[in-house]
Amino acid sequence: MIVDTLTSPIILFFVLGFFAALIKSDLSIPEAFGKAMSIYLMAAIGLKGGIEVAEAGFSAQLALAALAGLGLSFLLPVPAYFLLTRFGKLKPVDAGAVAAHYGSVSVVTFVTAQEIFSGRGLEPAGYMVAIMALMETPAIISGLLLLHGKKVETPGAPKQSTAKLMHEVFSNGSVILLVGAFIIGIIAGKDGFAPVKPLFDTGFRGVLCLFLLDMGLVAARRLIQSRKLTLPLVILAILMPVANGMVGAVIGVAIGLDPGSAAILAVLAASASYIAVPAAMRLAVPEADPGVYLSMSLGITFPFNIIFGITLYAAMVQMMI
Repeated sequence: MIVDTLTSPIILFFVLGFFAALIKSDLSIPEAFGKAMSIYLMAAIGLKGGIEVAEAGFSAQLALAALAGLGLSFLLPVPAYFLLTRFGKLKPVDAGAVAAHYGSVSVVTFVTAQEIFSGRGLEPAGYMVAIMALMETPAIISGLLLLHGKKVETPGAPKQSTAKLMHEVFSNGSVILLVGAFIIGIIAGKDGFAPVKPLFDTGFRGVLCLFLLDMGLVAARRLIQSRKLTLPLVILAILMPVANGMVGAVIGVAIGLDPGSAAILAVLAASASYIAVPAAMRLAVPEADPGVYLSMSLGITFPFNIIFGITLYAAMVQMMI
């Protein structure tokens, strides 16, 4: 599986983008096209997940997976916070912001893992798309609770209301699109999806390859530009996802998920947000340093998970079954 994963076009396009950025190539993807690909991918995975649920129906397994996902997202930032303050030597404000990233999820890591697992006979249940959407927000709330009383107000900066923050979190574009497309898939069902299937199914992997090319460029350039990462933070950016992935794998197997769904739960637990959480942290904790939390989540954890982590988390699950 390791060889198959590392020779997959999906992974190789990411490596190509990462390498191109490292050698300072002028290769680039237009920003508007990158956003269009993001919209397409999220709409496609939401639709297909909703259709799977419509076909299979709601079940106890779905409810257990939802509880597991919510619990993981809310609780994983806690040990991350203490590791970041003690081992990483981060200020409490920066540690809380980073910890929130490591409880939330990466949509791109999920999509990549889903495609790789499906091609290896480990196709996860369709409802795992809904679990992914559920796991985006609790970590933000957990991170803010960890920061309570430790924020340093920026002189002259307007105070952000809780209502405004919650609106920002729950109206985040990725959350709205994923959940909305998932509901549309449930309503439309397999027959309703048939007319648009050529757009959202046939071209999916090709668009994913181009999107990961762009993400490779972005991740490497973020890493090159960072001046905030110390060796302990780099180590934590690798060890935290591995530990979180192991916890996710154990819980997935313990609650009786099928191997593919358990592996995806491990991937979700191991991934780190670099879209929804940064947006929320900019609003709620403007004094936290983006050079730390973005460099760790996007520059270190994301490439590690894409190239090595996905296979590692699947192997954990297969060893436990």
